[in-house]
Amino acid sequence: MNSLKTDNFFKEDAAAQAESKEALARQLADLISQEPTDELRETFAKAQKLIACYRCALLEVETKFRVLNEEFSLQHERNPIENIKTRLKSPNSIREKMIRKGIPLSLTSMEENLNDIAGIRVICSFLNDIYMLAECLLQQDDVILLERKDYIEHPKPNGYRSLHLIVQIPIFLQNEKKNMRVEVQLRTIAMEFWANLEHRLRYKKNLDESLVQQTAAELTQCAEISAMLDDKMQRIRNIIEG
Repeated sequence: MNSLKTDNFFKEDAAAQAESKEALARQLADLISQEPTDELRETFAKAQKLIACYRCALLEVETKFRVLNEEFSLQHERNPIENIKTRLKSPNSIREKMIRKGIPLSLTSMEENLNDIAGIRVICSFLNDIYMLAECLLQQDDVILLERKDYIEHPKPNGYRSLHLIVQIPIFLQNEKKNMRVEVQLRTIAMEFWANLEHRLRYKKNLDESLVQQTAAELTQCAEISAMLDDKMQRIRNIIEG
């Protein structure tokens, strides 16, 4: 059986991800609030609690995938999941996105309008594993699907492929149940490899426009090759498993 790893992704702000929970919450409160001191303290407490809720939601979804992975390994003697990565969007990224979308800078607005604050990425061995795991997750009676975008069936123009789900799940706190949104991304090893390299190359600075266009075309071609590899590996597995 494969050893299942968990790490962080979307390294939009590595320093923020390394901060303590309290420092992260304080930064968030400072970024989205310009209120007087007493109200800022209240905002800070609410921000701290909200961040904790997103962390709990990530734990809930991650646990669901780990259970599915364990069950599948017992039944079929193989793991459909190669790796699980989780992240909380940094306060700077949250603020920038809210400004870009014209969303009011408040905790309530953030919670109501942003679906990707908490994110989990599941790296699978084969294409069929992606859809199998997604179906198993959505069949659970405490998981509500809010949005689905299949960039495998319908890749982005640059060649990006992945299955995106926005789900809502309940978390149970000391005195309340709270529904939280989590973005789930499912992709193969090849899709993950391509997306990571494409992200690095796309954000290289000081490139001539002609070079940007050339590399974009080549990256799109690489995405097609990667997709062909996934299809071929899936066919080989189907033949072996008969």
